[in-house]
Amino acid sequence: MMKNVYFLSDAHLGSLAVPHQRMQERRLVRFLDSIKEKAAAIYLLGDMFDFWYEYRYVVPKGFTRFLGKLSELTDMGVEVHYFTGNHDIWAYEYLEKECGVILHKKPETTEIYGKEFFLAHGDGMGDPNKSFKVIRAIFHNKVCQWLFSALHPRWGVSFGLTWAKHSYIKHKETDEPTYMGEEREHLVLFAKDYIEEHPNIDYFIFGHRHIELDIKLERHTRLMILGDWISQFTYAVFDGEHMFLEEYIEGESQP
Repeated sequence: MMKNVYFLSDAHLGSLAVPHQRMQERRLVRFLDSIKEKAAAIYLLGDMFDFWYEYRYVVPKGFTRFLGKLSELTDMGVEVHYFTGNHDIWAYEYLEKECGVILHKKPETTEIYGKEFFLAHGDGMGDPNKSFKVIRAIFHNKVCQWLFSALHPRWGVSFGLTWAKHSYIKHKETDEPTYMGEEREHLVLFAKDYIEEHPNIDYFIFGHRHIELDIKLERHTRLMILGDWISQFTYAVFDGEHMFLEEYIEGESQP
């Protein structure tokens, strides 16, 4: 009997804008615990932390329940794939060496149970926003990363968390539409362009937008955006034949 494959993203653990941080982390950990015997693999598609920066000998404090659960899962033989997003670009070796995850720093196309999946966090894909592109280029720049590493963690991590908080509040205040429609949604437009040259893709799975979306692009191609683990607690699950977008509700048995 085939085990399930799970996909989730955007927990933003440690966010200064989230008032229920400890409850949020515990809920995520309880979900991971509930699926550990049923999971062949778990794909975390970015921004699981609100700000994650690894110094050579230091990582941000906190998240011990989540990191411990990741370690337990990988020790059990469950594949845990971690895709970096725009809040956790600066993951290097810690998560791989200490927690056993498989780290991905760019989008990947992979085969799962005979189906082709295009997996990515989704930041910067099809988005024409020039200021975001500039900021993203700075964050990915090796020289800028080296200079930031020279900051003491007390200042560096504090700055990162404060920046992330203001970014979250700014997006809330702009009242961005939950779904902009197929003709305006950047990730949908990106996927439509991509399948022109890669028609074998069966599933596009993204995070980043904090919305739940499940649409057909072609007869055999679906696109999903995974919501978040701040208020929605949503995830996708693939059983080898069917793909579902689900909500984690405490006390209910999970697929």
